[in-house]
Amino acid sequence: MAPIEEEERPRRALRFQPMVFDGWDVAQLREYIEALQAEISRVEAAIGARDAQRAAAEAFFRKG
Repeated sequence: MAPIEEEERPRRALRFQPMVFDGWDVAQLREYIEALQAEISRVEAAIGARDAQRAAAEAFFRKG
């Protein structure tokens, strides 16, 4: 059996580290919000892709 590649290994759950906003101006805060929203969209797309893949696999095995 070949060793598991680094990217194939299950990843440990990441813990969110809250940012310290002292010294951030409003523009920086808005930019940070935009970056977080983009990351949330990316994660939601990944979840959707996995859900679709699971549903396709379930449908395939139900027919057989």
